[in-house]
Amino acid sequence: MLVGGRRRGVEAGLALAASFATLIVALLLAGAADQAGGQGLVLTYRLGDWPTNVAIVLVADRLSALMVLLAAILGLLNTASSLSRWARLGPYYTALSQFLMMGLNGAFLTGDLFNLFVFFEILLAASYGLLLHGSGDRRVAPGLHYIVINLAASLLFLVGVSLIFGVTGTLNMAALAEMVGQVPPPTRSLLHVGASILAVAFLVKAAAWPLGFWLPRAYDAAVPPASAMFAIMTKVGIYALLRLSLLVFGGEAGESAGLGREWLFFAGVATLAVGVVGMLAARDMRRIAGYSLLVSVGTLLGAISFGDTALLAGALFYMFVSTLGAAAFYQLSGLIGPEGGDAFEDPPTLEAYDPEDDGLLTEDDERAVAIPAPIGILSAGFLICTLIIAGIPPLPGFMAKFAMLGPLLQEPEGPMSGAAALLAALLVGSSLLALIAMARAGIQIWWADPGRIPPTIRLGEAAPLGALLFGLLVLTFAIEGPYTFIQRAAMQALAPSQYSSAVVEGEAGP
Repeated sequence: MLVGGRRRGVEAGLALAASFATLIVALLLAGAADQAGGQGLVLTYRLGDWPTNVAIVLVADRLSALMVLLAAILGLLNTASSLSRWARLGPYYTALSQFLMMGLNGAFLTGDLFNLFVFFEILLAASYGLLLHGSGDRRVAPGLHYIVINLAASLLFLVGVSLIFGVTGTLNMAALAEMVGQVPPPTRSLLHVGASILAVAFLVKAAAWPLGFWLPRAYDAAVPPASAMFAIMTKVGIYALLRLSLLVFGGEAGESAGLGREWLFFAGVATLAVGVVGMLAARDMRRIAGYSLLVSVGTLLGAISFGDTALLAGALFYMFVSTLGAAAFYQLSGLIGPEGGDAFEDPPTLEAYDPEDDGLLTEDDERAVAIPAPIGILSAGFLICTLIIAGIPPLPGFMAKFAMLGPLLQEPEGPMSGAAALLAALLVGSSLLALIAMARAGIQIWWADPGRIPPTIRLGEAAPLGALLFGLLVLTFAIEGPYTFIQRAAMQALAPSQYSSAVVEGEAGP
């Protein structure tokens, strides 16, 4: 912000350095949390060393480190691909991106519900600016809908947090985990009401049905790098639900154990079905990408409701891969251009801006490196994204779905056996229908117009996307190490006593 838009080279250098540094720290954090073998470490940091019930505490275990790493990858992709063109459609794009990263990292690392709300508001405030970046009528209505819906969800967040604090006297999640089982019956129902309201707020932010109607249109309105970054924002709500359901309302919560898990399953199944229907109904790439995010949200909600270690590991791996696949698809839509569904009806021109204004286009911007993209390059990227999003062999999207199908099909006879069979059938069916939707879009883009002129793309946009797709291809052959880490993250999340003891005692030990 202090550098301003006139010093473009300095601004770009700062943004890239910050994004690379965040990725390096995220890798180091994941390595530190994975120490001590299978048991792992829970790293804690209490600002000011205040007592646990009022402390602002940051906590890193394998699950939160995994989420921070995913956010860092997308943050670097967003920054690198936006510098050549998209960041110059308006002021302070890179600064807003860094604020968004701060909110994401804080939301994944906080151990306190109120500070979770604070970091939610930081990332949402930044996302409002990023969604409206570039101005234009097509962004105003979706932007206002997005802002109003998230403000309403934030109000529900505060109401739920207030009820929980009124019953327990603390908002520290580790302290809540030790206290929930001892809440007296007269006030337990009030605690459940507060937790349910809080869950509704998280479901709104995760875009679960029937609260996720805003997502495809809102993400379609943003510039492609911002849309790619937004792919992780639904996962913040999923992470919060997962953390609370396993830590606070886990097996040691007494009469509150497993609160609302059946509702999570039904919401997940409905969201998955609506997402698949939306993909079939969509007529452009970015709407398809938005509905694919709903499919991933529904899949994750359905999977985490079982509380099974193997199923949770597969779901976490699916979350990682599907989020990166959707982000790559959003980026690809920006390269293909209006014919592919990225319909910027009134693209900015040099005449539309004053070159003296900070953060806006100048003639130097037009001299950025641009290359004519052969159809083969873009179509290969489209094919990779299709295989990942639909979960088709042999790419990691298929491996993630296969890792979930195994535990679902082996579910023993019991009250959840029918639910497991239903979710397994939806996983297989969603892959087939998503493949149909993506194939139809590909036919419209590549084959419907034989005389289509290949778009001209900038090297700065294509290189980050190529690196991401190459990384996903490499993951196909180097899956053992990352998946082992995710399996350990699932085991650690389902054994929350280590998390609670590390926070309450203030120790960073196993």
